[in-house]
Amino acid sequence: MKVRKKLLGKEQEETLSSMAMVGLAYNLEGRWKEAEELFVQVMETSARVLGEEHPSTLSSMNNLASTYKHQGRWRESKELDVQVIEKRKRVLGEEHPSTLTSMANLASTYSNEGRWAEAEEIEVQVMETSLRVLGEEHPSTLTSMANLASTYRNQVRWKEAEELQAKELEICPRVLGKEHPDTLTSTANLASLFWDQGRRKEAEELDVQVMETRKRVLGEEHPDTLTSIANLASLHRDQGRCKEAEELEVQVMEMFKKVLDAEHPTNLSNLANLASTYRDQGRWKEAEKLEVQVIETIERVLGTEHPDALTVMANLAVTYMNQGRWKEAEEFGGQIIKKRKRVLGEEHPDTLTSKNNLSATYKLQERWKEAKELDVQVMETSKRVLGEEHPNTLTSMNNLAFTYWNQGRWKETEVLFVQVIKSSAMVLGSEHPDTLASMNSLALMFKAQGRNDKAISLMENCFQLRKQVLGPQHPCTTSSLAALNEWQSENIEIRV
Repeated sequence: MKVRKKLLGKEQEETLSSMAMVGLAYNLEGRWKEAEELFVQVMETSARVLGEEHPSTLSSMNNLASTYKHQGRWRESKELDVQVIEKRKRVLGEEHPSTLTSMANLASTYSNEGRWAEAEEIEVQVMETSLRVLGEEHPSTLTSMANLASTYRNQVRWKEAEELQAKELEICPRVLGKEHPDTLTSTANLASLFWDQGRRKEAEELDVQVMETRKRVLGEEHPDTLTSIANLASLHRDQGRCKEAEELEVQVMEMFKKVLDAEHPTNLSNLANLASTYRDQGRWKEAEKLEVQVIETIERVLGTEHPDALTVMANLAVTYMNQGRWKEAEEFGGQIIKKRKRVLGEEHPDTLTSKNNLSATYKLQERWKEAKELDVQVMETSKRVLGEEHPNTLTSMNNLAFTYWNQGRWKETEVLFVQVIKSSAMVLGSEHPDTLASMNSLALMFKAQGRNDKAISLMENCFQLRKQVLGPQHPCTTSSLAALNEWQSENIEIRV
């Protein structure tokens, strides 16, 4: 780049192209600020020298928008995305591949903002145009199918998501080959969808398949291979297999350190994942140490309001809560809500999750009135924004039910629990872990009311399903079994 600047001048198109390549390299290394500085310089110079609607100028605007996305600056990203779309439509036409790429970028920004309906509308348009103009086997068309499937998944429209991903997976091996990176990515996406649906065994089989293929084709230290290992680790953690998760996470972390800078976002994400595994094992101090380290690094490198920093702050608040450090958990919870409102908006799913977490802190301190106010607020907003049957809405209803329970409002508690179980069974499936968790809660409530026969019957059903779905050693399964054994023993004593 320096040589071209010297030989050709700072404003030659070849020089600007070299600067853009360096900016893209910075993006890959997670050096967003340096990438941003270069892209701004390239964009301004290109606009002045080549013209505001020159393809190179529009590409530089696109690159800058991408850098803003990485920094969680959705508003600035969206403004550039819209400008690029309008200019490309005018210059290249509405069906040009570059125009469609710009539209897909805007849809991605909407997704990051939790605006699924707007993302879907654009993605459907992009996919249908790509199918007509490029054909169903073109890589861009396959990408558009994957993007729309992801949006369906975020809206819990799993049947539609699975149909699209199955279609993509039918085409990719035929066109690209079974072991092509894009085919493996599609397989990994299908595994994630299975996991969301509670189809643990199918998800694990696909994750292992992708991991082993990537090891053989790309090598054990390739970033895609390490991502596969990290996905499998997350699956193990959610299955309660924390030791196996920890071993894989440490392996991933050590390998990534060899190929990426210590402060690269991927390395920070790996540390946060390991902290989550420590937290699930009750190793609060180790989790806290890692979370503090990650937060300090992200805030220094990416800024204090970056979405990743806020996510780890939320995790740290939970760690404090589990240690009984209510004041610190509450202070962090309040800070996170304020920042997420400002950065993401008051109705973004992450903002609502922050309010749920603060409500949990209030509950543990038996501050039921404050907990209820937050629970009702989150539930009503979730119903309006996400829909009455979205998993996040059902979680908020479940949380409110617990608050009513602790206030002795049994009738309202039961109504909510029954409603959650019915909706969860219909949307997620009768054997989904979330449905079974709600069954477990209702059984506990029946027991607290002295309705022993109903409690035992429901808990026995819950235990059998958990054993079948999660496995006999999963913490949730063993918890249900322990309660069931205790209640059955008590019932025998009472009847004797």
